[in-house]
Amino acid sequence: MRVLAMAAAVLVALSTLVAPAHAVSVSRQEMINRAKTWLTASNGGPVPYNQNLYWGAEGYRQDCSGYVSMAARIGAPGQRTVELAKAPFSTGIAMNDLRWGDIVVDPVGDGNTRHVVIFDKWADPYKTAYYAYEQRDIHGTTYRVLRYGLGGDQYVARRLTNVTG
Repeated sequence: MRVLAMAAAVLVALSTLVAPAHAVSVSRQEMINRAKTWLTASNGGPVPYNQNLYWGAEGYRQDCSGYVSMAARIGAPGQRTVELAKAPFSTGIAMNDLRWGDIVVDPVGDGNTRHVVIFDKWADPYKTAYYAYEQRDIHGTTYRVLRYGLGGDQYVARRLTNVTG
């Protein structure tokens, strides 16, 4: 019995390293589907950007990290960009290894300079640009071609630990 109890305790401890307790597992498809909802959630238009307001019944912050947290089902009101960019929320990957639902993040600076976006797909076969979902100042939720992390900036690619598939 003691061995079984110890084994169970080890498994519980290991599971907390893989995905944070306040983040449920979500498939890549569900994450992208959730990201798309904010494109038209405000009377047919994008959810407005705001670091101090919360959107809808789930109550996620209307900033970039709140948006990523919402899409990935990481507990409301959402983690900050800095937290999303490190364990236990994500692990580092090479930019060339990005898959839909991964994130590209700049965790350096302050609340006005850090940023995070959700990778969707490469815009060309040479991987010189990609499509991403983004919550950004003035525009709110957008889906557009980006080049963050592809040279000359502080952006890095990360894989969220609770996203499956």
